[in-house]
Amino acid sequence: MFGLGVATRIYLAAGATDMRKGFNGLYGLVQDRLQCDPMSGHVFLFANAQRNRLKLLFWDGTGLWVCAKRIEKGRVHWPEADAGQARVVLSHEQLSMLLGGIDLGQARPRTWYRRVASEESSKPRITA
Repeated sequence: MFGLGVATRIYLAAGATDMRKGFNGLYGLVQDRLQCDPMSGHVFLFANAQRNRLKLLFWDGTGLWVCAKRIEKGRVHWPEADAGQARVVLSHEQLSMLLGGIDLGQARPRTWYRRVASEESSKPRITA
């Protein structure tokens, strides 16, 4: 299995994805739609229109992982992207909650100190 470090970002693809896509199809979606490098080591998450099928794409340094989950009953509460955005960035905790069936729109995060690594700035900031 693969481990996710603190520097690993989790990108959720907004909208529906055709779940017939495999390695090459998801690789192309990450490049073209999400404007990211599939071999960056970050995690990319996709769902179908009914939100009962999920696929995850991840590069571990030696090859690509494609993991799939079929939800037997119910559906995942998929976060909405801002207008014009093709992706949503999730924290590791949000990914766990999403996969655990928790509606992220209903969850209310508390103000919490977290150092956020970004390309523009490495200054600590308070996230809500």
